[in-house]
This record gives sequence, structure tokens and C-alpha cells, in this order.
Amino acid sequence: MDTLLRIHNKLEFLHPIDGFAEKFSQLSNPTSRNPYNNIRFAPKRPRLNWGKNGCVRASSNALLELVPETKKENLEFELPMYDFSKGMVVDLAVVGGGPAGLAVAQQVSSAGLSVCSIDPTPKLIWPNNYGVWVDEFEAMDLLDCLDTTWSGAVVYIDDRLKKDLDRPYGRVNRRQLKSKMMQKCISNGVKFHPDKVMKVIHEESKSLLICNDGVTIQASVVLDATGFSRCLVQYDQPYNPGYQVAYGILAEVEEHPFELDKMLFMDWRDSHLDGNKAVKERNSKIPTFLYAMPFSPNRIFLEETSLVARPGVSMDDIQERMVARLRHLGITVKSIEEDERCIIPMGGPLPVIPQRVIGIGGTAGMVHPSTGYMVARTLAAAPIVANSIVRYLGSRRRVSANDLSAEVWKDLWPIERRRQREFFCFGMDILLKLDLQGTRRFFDAFFDLEPRYWHGFLSSRLFLPELIFFGLDLFAHASNTSRIEIMAKGTVPLVNMIGNLIKDKE
Repeated sequence: MDTLLRIHNKLEFLHPIDGFAEKFSQLSNPTSRNPYNNIRFAPKRPRLNWGKNGCVRASSNALLELVPETKKENLEFELPMYDFSKGMVVDLAVVGGGPAGLAVAQQVSSAGLSVCSIDPTPKLIWPNNYGVWVDEFEAMDLLDCLDTTWSGAVVYIDDRLKKDLDRPYGRVNRRQLKSKMMQKCISNGVKFHPDKVMKVIHEESKSLLICNDGVTIQASVVLDATGFSRCLVQYDQPYNPGYQVAYGILAEVEEHPFELDKMLFMDWRDSHLDGNKAVKERNSKIPTFLYAMPFSPNRIFLEETSLVARPGVSMDDIQERMVARLRHLGITVKSIEEDERCIIPMGGPLPVIPQRVIGIGGTAGMVHPSTGYMVARTLAAAPIVANSIVRYLGSRRRVSANDLSAEVWKDLWPIERRRQREFFCFGMDILLKLDLQGTRRFFDAFFDLEPRYWHGFLSSRLFLPELIFFGLDLFAHASNTSRIEIMAKGTVPLVNMIGNLIKDKE
């Protein structure tokens, strides 16, 4: 969905060291240190029947055997490379070439500062489907980077209750977005180094980034934009987030039942599981929903998603539920263009603040703890980070590297943003405890709120005073059963949130 689509290969994503993580892909190095290795994907079958258009062919009952070969698309223009032989100290080294990293590189370089972007595959087009609310991209002057838009969205609470959301939604044109960013970076003089950073050594006035190929890049400031891999940014608290897990396919189908002018934001119906008692029982405890973007009567993106769970739902389980749902909806898959496996850590502690390496995106704890959204939030934060770096590097007064990083972290995570995140984590803690019926009651009340409330909550535009009114209004709209449930399951998380807010001071 995220919105990395939701997102998902979103960052699902690239490689953990690569960069923007709106979502983390299980395709990353299985030996890398990350908490997702315990989630197993369905095996890929080596023998497939390929159609004339290069897509895998099969019927819906063989859906999980349709795993297309990974298609890597690259941008075709030449990149100016970093010349390590000159021993130049750049003003900023950006580790990770996703949307967040490129956005900061673009904006810092536009101020005349020297920037080096370090990423193993800088020309690779991001393999993620990003979905965003149109107003979010409009605010950032990125409407030209949407390839499809829908006039609104639909939510199915159950078989009887449907909600129409009057808020346009769009899919990001990943080629256009990356091309636009890369072209601006190149014109601003950004240099590129196609490799992975293995470690960083900090000196008083600069940092040394040691790459896998042995090259050392010197920089006054280091930005970690590697996503959920947390490559360089340090954490000092136990990491125990919730996990959003999703499996998605971009497919050619014989037909589908969805309106073409609306995208399907959430479908919590479970009648497709009536014939499988075991799966229905699992779904009743930890529910999943369908997310869909219809592009034509025969082409559609479909994604089965577990909103948040701890531990995360297995990929096998997600796929089994999806197959049953598509069969029930009468959707026959003719071919699969892309498939996505997404695991998004949500909530958990923030990194050590401040610290020498600056972070942005997933590595800086910027995923929405209640929704998994991050792309628009991260892109909106890029100018804040960039302006802060430019301001302090360009200051006439001498600012130490440690003090500069501390000031940038303060601008990225001011007290109001930390308090907002604490409230979102409170929301996640409640969602973690809701079964299917409780989740349905929650979203029935949530999408009955005034648009300014649910829009603001999903887009991280509400801050603590408004979030308090949001919570009270949500409680007022909830059914009596839901109110009792919220009080019973939300009391401990509420006490924890209040305690954390009291402890967190300027």
C-alpha cells in the first residue's frame, strides 16, 4: 500500500543496503543481520510455461507456481563517477540510492555542496510498486511522477458494509521518479560510486567510508539512507517491532470485479475461507486484507497484507489466503508480470539521537508505526534534512562534525514528531491485539471520522494536540463493543505512552 505499494517491494525492497526502504525484500542477503530471516517464502519453481509476451502463463490454481524471473531494468544515461584517486573530502556522502537518499543528495547539491551517492546499483529502477495519496505528491510537486490515479478508494469492512473514500490515490511511476531525481543530481554535480559501504570510521572533522571494493570515501557528513538494514545508524535499545507482511502480484487476469475508477484500499471480507476451517481460524485471530489497484479490466495489482503482527505472519500463510480469495472472487490469473514479498518493521525504538551518522527513512525509524506508510513522509522530510545540512556546513562559525550531526537529528526528530510517533506506536499496540472482528469494528469507526482526521492520521499530518481529539472522536464513533475492547486492550499501551511522553523532553 504504501505506500512503498504499500509499497511494498516495495521496499519490499531493493537490497537492505541499497536504500529506501519503504519496504524490505526477502530477496536480500539471507546471511545479513536482520530480523526477517525467520519468515519463509514459498519456493520458486524452475520450470515455467512462458507466453509470447515474456510473462508466465498459468491458471489461478497454480498461482504460486507463477514466479517470474527477476527483471532488472536500468536507466540508460551515463553517471559521473567519484574519483577516489584525488582524495577529495566531499561535503556529504549518501549511502543508499532510494527515493530518500536521492532526494537529499539532489537538494544538498543544488546549494553548491559536493555530494557522493554510494549505492551498488545506482542505475537500477526501483522494483517496488509505490502507492500514495495524490494530495501528498501534489504538495511536493510530483504529480508528473504518477502513472495512474484513481478518483477515490474503497474499503470493505465485511460482506455487508462498504465504505467509499473520497480521496484520490495514485501509483508512482518509479522510472519517472528516479529519472527525475537522478537527472537533477547529475546536473548539480553529484558523483556516484557503485558499491556497498562496509564500515565507517569517524575522525574529528570527517568520516571515512570503507567500501567493499577497498575504496575509501571521505566526507564531512554521512547520511544513512539504506532502509531497514540499519547499515550505519546505531541503536541502543532492544529491537522488537511489529511486522507488516504482504505478498503482491502485478497480473494479467481474465477479468476482475473491481471498479476501474476506484482502488481497493482494504478488503477485510473472509467468506473466501469458508471452505478451509484451519485458515479461517488463523485469519480470525490475525487477519489479512486485500489491497488492489485495477489498471484495466484485465490488468491489476493484487496484494494480500497482514497490517501488523508480532511475530509476522508467514509468507506461505499470506499466499494461501490470497489464492483462496482470488478463487472466491472469480479472478483467473493468466500471467504474472511481477511478484512482491514485503516485510516492513513497524514501531520499535528510535535510533540513538544524536549520533555522528545521520539517518533518513527506515533506518531512522520513519515508518508509520500504525500503517506501514513511509514514502511520502520520507520525501517530505528530505528538504528538512538537506536544509539543515546546508545551513550548518555553510555557517561562518565553525561547527564540529558531532555538533552538526546533532543539530540535523534535532531537526529531523523534533519533540513534536517524537510525540506524534509515540501516539502512532500506541495505535500499533492496540492493532496488534485486535482479532478480525475487532479490526473490522476499528476501521468501521476510523473511516467514519471527519476526513481531516483520517487523512491526517494516515499522512502523519496530525500532531499530539490534534491526535488527542482524533482519539476522542474515534472513541465516540466506535460501537459499545469496540469501546470496551479499546479500554481493555489499550489501557496498558496508553499508560506506557503517557510514561514515554513524560520522559521525553526537549
